[in-house]
Amino acid sequence: MSAASAISLNPLSDLSQLFSYRFMISALEAGTIAAVLAAVAGWFMVLRRQSFAGHTLAVMAFPGATGAALIGLPATLGYYLACTAAAVTIGAGGRTATASYGEETAAIGTVQTVGLAAGFLFLALNHTVLGGPETLLFGTFLGITTGQVIGLLIVALVLLAALTAIARPLLFASVDPAVAGARGVPVRVVDAVFLVILALAVAVASQITGALLVFALLLAPPAAAQLITMRPLAGLVLSVAFGLAVVWLGLGIAYFSPYPVGFFTTTTAVVIYLLTRLVTSRR
Repeated sequence: MSAASAISLNPLSDLSQLFSYRFMISALEAGTIAAVLAAVAGWFMVLRRQSFAGHTLAVMAFPGATGAALIGLPATLGYYLACTAAAVTIGAGGRTATASYGEETAAIGTVQTVGLAAGFLFLALNHTVLGGPETLLFGTFLGITTGQVIGLLIVALVLLAALTAIARPLLFASVDPAVAGARGVPVRVVDAVFLVILALAVAVASQITGALLVFALLLAPPAAAQLITMRPLAGLVLSVAFGLAVVWLGLGIAYFSPYPVGFFTTTTAVVIYLLTRLVTSRR
């Protein structure tokens, strides 16, 4: 992140460097918010085998931001609108009792393809959008303001409260939708509500990590946690812990490196997952 920053043999001195700049404090705050929200929503996403849908929602952040900037709206609004619209579309064309898994994935893949094409079209029409495609696709932790952190925190708290409210029926519908439906759980409604929550969580995290790298934060920590335990509470706690490790280590390493923070956060996520898989396979 800063080529001039040099790591020393004194960990306390290195930590003090990280917290001596306002931009690093804001980056850590925003990254923490994104990590917690993505870890919780991602845990249910992995449990429900909806990783492809999650990836598609992450991709939709790209045309959302480029389209909003093209017509003069805030890019943040574009993230939320595009991801939510994609979630509604996926939910409307999702799997039913008569639909096959192939039909479901085909619908999701269509949404993803159209979204990417639209994003690059909007980018071509507006060469100045957000300073270039790198920021949109790979994100930036720099330049985050206190106001942005507060906005992200408010949205994250609302989404976490919504997930908490539907957690029991969502878990039931995820594990055994047929029995859940027989017991009176409105499975289709719960599915649709979760997709919208997941979309908004992606929109929050994409503002920090970018449209492409958000999926690493959404998938790797929950997947690693579920390799260790399938107990909901323990799994959620582990998922959040892994997500925080990804963001904090990625930011810390990038601060002392001239290379992009997105590379280190994604690599850290992959390393955590691979190490967890190795340990659990031996066990």
